[in-house]
Amino acid sequence: MVDKLATGRWPALILGETGTGKEVVSRSIHSANPVGPFVTIDCSSFVGPLMESELFGHAKGSFTGAVNAKIGLIEAANGGTAFFDEIGELPLDLQAKLLRVLQEKEFRPVGSLQTKRSDFRIIAATNRDLLKEVEKGTFRRDLYYRLNVVTVRIAPLRERKEDIPLLMRHFLAKYGSGHTFTQEAMDAMLSYEWPGNVRELENMIQQMVAVRTGPLLHLNDLPSPIQNHLYARRGPGLAMSAVAGGGTFHGPLAAVAANPVAGNPMTDPRFLDSPILPLTEMERRAIVNALEFTKGDRLMAAGLLGIGRTTLYRKLKEYQMAV
Repeated sequence: MVDKLATGRWPALILGETGTGKEVVSRSIHSANPVGPFVTIDCSSFVGPLMESELFGHAKGSFTGAVNAKIGLIEAANGGTAFFDEIGELPLDLQAKLLRVLQEKEFRPVGSLQTKRSDFRIIAATNRDLLKEVEKGTFRRDLYYRLNVVTVRIAPLRERKEDIPLLMRHFLAKYGSGHTFTQEAMDAMLSYEWPGNVRELENMIQQMVAVRTGPLLHLNDLPSPIQNHLYARRGPGLAMSAVAGGGTFHGPLAAVAANPVAGNPMTDPRFLDSPILPLTEMERRAIVNALEFTKGDRLMAAGLLGIGRTTLYRKLKEYQMAV
């Protein structure tokens, strides 16, 4: 579809949840036939009375603070592609003015009597159901049909899990240093629903690479959203296997799990049945990760955790970890 769209200048409407990669697809359409500039217009970032100025520019002295004339994003996109991200957030009055630009290829900057021209290819993206917004009266019907010439729907990551290994390899090549996932960790990533889609996957891999020095990324290296998902899906069995030394935990955390004490949330039935990690367990894991990252350097670990060395020693004693 991207290849087909690149051969012409038809308007395109890209639909998909947040984080699915709508802007990546838009840039791919433009870069396949890169004529003119690619200008991103984030409709969700427009605030207050300066919205129109951002889009159409303004003349010198048109309002308080307009000490110089300004070129708007519409004019900057002339001859190229204008990507309207989250177009469903655009107010109705600006929708009407955008429609005129698309129809007549002309506009007037704020405070100016001079008409300017701008001819660009429009690609719009939204995570909303625009047809429902039309029915509610919050989005113009004529603008909707002007935009909806070619529709590209990007499925959420949970519906295309076969892409996850490819995306993981891509982001590991981008951010990692020879890092790879164990099969157990890979299976956990594939079982997760990814509400934040590709953006969430990228952020999680960045997080794991940042705090893990070894080349292998294990199950206990996975961020807390996936850990919570595993506890909710598998129930007490996963936690019990960790406590029993089943290989889920590594390094200092393995010693903690193998030495349960009274009040340890790892052996608390309420913890085993809950999908949420208690704050104490999150704190314990943060300490373990910091110590693994610093190879046991407690002073450096305390600095990474943002606490004093005395506090770290107190926490180690509290959790009955070796001081």
